[in-house]
Amino acid sequence: MSTDSRAVPDAVELALLERLCVSVAAQASRFIRDERPASVSVAATKSTDTDVVTVMDRASEELLHGLIQAARPQDGILGEEGLDVAGTSGLTWVVDPIDGTVNYLYDIPAYAVSVAVVVGDVAVEGAWSTVAGAVADPSRRVVHHARRGGGAWTSEETAAPAGPASAGPVPEPVARLSVSGENRLSRTLLATGFAYSAETRARQAEVMTRVLPAVRDIRRIGSAALDLVRVAEGSVDAYAESGLHPWDLAAGWLIVEEAGGVVMGVDRHPTRSLTVAAGPALVEQVRELFL
Repeated sequence: MSTDSRAVPDAVELALLERLCVSVAAQASRFIRDERPASVSVAATKSTDTDVVTVMDRASEELLHGLIQAARPQDGILGEEGLDVAGTSGLTWVVDPIDGTVNYLYDIPAYAVSVAVVVGDVAVEGAWSTVAGAVADPSRRVVHHARRGGGAWTSEETAAPAGPASAGPVPEPVARLSVSGENRLSRTLLATGFAYSAETRARQAEVMTRVLPAVRDIRRIGSAALDLVRVAEGSVDAYAESGLHPWDLAAGWLIVEEAGGVVMGVDRHPTRSLTVAAGPALVEQVRELFL
């Protein structure tokens, strides 16, 4: 991720922030997996009847808030479920307590907890960037994580301690992440997703009529955070989707870039209108498909 004019923490604090991201994401991951009721109840809907909020969404966000505020009371917090906190430090935690809520509701093992620390104004597109982040995958019992300039890694979930968020070293990683080296669009395995709004889905379906003939195949996993991680680890070649919020992409964005990939939108910064992630040789080819 390119350096900008916003204040970026020094190397010592970046390492601490990465460790805290791993710790709180792992604890929320254990919570939503191990405490999942046999039947998950729907607390409400968000934008449409297909965009659900579960009771566990809210409980997970409350857990994340408690852990973050105990460790970093001066920082702000922005969360998907609206429990936002104003901060004074210039750092904001951007959290998604369950990314892939519909998968979680149906007990499909493709959901995640996303935790990131950003600088800048997260309320303004193009005015913020991520400095540390973690995406926990409860079903695989791993946490993918990065800090600016530190590479992208996967660690075992069990390596992150329970209890108060730890300021110790990041757990010993089991793998360093690296994006695919694919450079031909016709051989690209492309991950994507679809919005909850019927009108937006109709537009996305139209775009797919030109995307499908151009690529090897597409995958719709149902979690933007996991799609970005899969780009970072090279298990898909690229990812593109419209309609993402900061909490959907903040952690995964950094993980992709620290794995050697590029994340962009219609211009350089990913936005609600478009987010594309891929290796440097492929990203422009994919982006042009969606313009």
